[in-house]
Amino acid sequence: MSKGAQAKTPAQNPTLYILSAPSGGGKSSLARALVERCDDMVTSVSHTTRPLRPGETDSVDYFFVDQAVFEQMVEDKELLEYARVFDHYYGTSRETVEQALAQGRSVILDIDWQGARQARHAFPAAVSVYILPPSVEVLAKRLAARGRETPEEIALRLSEAASEMSHHDEYDHILINAGFDAALGELEALVRRGKAPESGQGFDVGALVDCAKNVRLKTSKTADL
Repeated sequence: MSKGAQAKTPAQNPTLYILSAPSGGGKSSLARALVERCDDMVTSVSHTTRPLRPGETDSVDYFFVDQAVFEQMVEDKELLEYARVFDHYYGTSRETVEQALAQGRSVILDIDWQGARQARHAFPAAVSVYILPPSVEVLAKRLAARGRETPEEIALRLSEAASEMSHHDEYDHILINAGFDAALGELEALVRRGKAPESGQGFDVGALVDCAKNVRLKTSKTADL
């Protein structure tokens, strides 16, 4: 049965789910696919100051706003969380999340570790999952396959992956995205039955972070030449 033909299944009680990953880790695609399979679940559309990319739609992929508007939202305390990532701001509307939960729908936040820390503080009952690639080489291939970053931008994202992934221990669960279908299946099991992902159990995250640090060092040395 195709993904689109699968019957939707109700999730557990309304819950805030937080998904984080290094850039290219697959969290956005997994979040969208999970919502397609589960009733009473929505993704929260973030606000961002970065430019709209080809193929994106305002209010669907993101709410694209200028920096002045974003800063006013911060001042008015309208954001549940926000962070600066790669020279642009991203944030989640507090009202949108609270309304969805009050209406009996679970919410998925697709955010980085900075935003996740703020969201967990605001919603202690949130369930957080850090999604990791099986290796740095796989992460590099996935970034290149997206076809929207230059080689220099890919190198920058890989160099930042070490610091991002070092925050994995702040999350409730670790999930290894070695393959999309398997990773999606683990997320479904978590949402529907509360079953913890098995792929991250026993995985040597420290070795993965160390490998990413080596990439960062190489990138830094190249930039100094």
